[in-house]
Amino acid sequence: MFLGFEVKNPSSIISNKVAMGQFYSVYIAHPEERPDRANDPTFDPLYGFPEGRKEREMVATLEEMQAMNVEADKRDYCAHRWIEFLKCRSDNIPFFSKCAHEKHVWETCQYEDFILRMKEHERERRLKARAIRIQKKLEKESSELIMT
Repeated sequence: MFLGFEVKNPSSIISNKVAMGQFYSVYIAHPEERPDRANDPTFDPLYGFPEGRKEREMVATLEEMQAMNVEADKRDYCAHRWIEFLKCRSDNIPFFSKCAHEKHVWETCQYEDFILRMKEHERERRLKARAIRIQKKLEKESSELIMT
């Protein structure tokens, strides 16, 4: 038994024959392709965008966030939506249900921000995998040239 599954060939657990699940493919089979979340992207952000990309900007300023006592975990690209929600809550005490729209707008902004970050992560992963493939191809061609 391996992770609750019957394995007919125990040696296949260690070899590359078993290729199932995200954990295996990301952390065991190809760890060199995994982007490092702690560091900045390694590739040019404009690579693959001939017309360029729109740069993301913070709408809420630091002063606005400090004035509204916005928590550190809410100080992101959706902070201006959170501030609108906090203003609505303070204006409509004790009827917080009147702020459902503002909360929905903030949650939608959070979701779109998450999707954008995941797309950037996937882009970085694919570019790393591409660079590794190109490097292996060049090494193979150079070794073939040396042998001939």
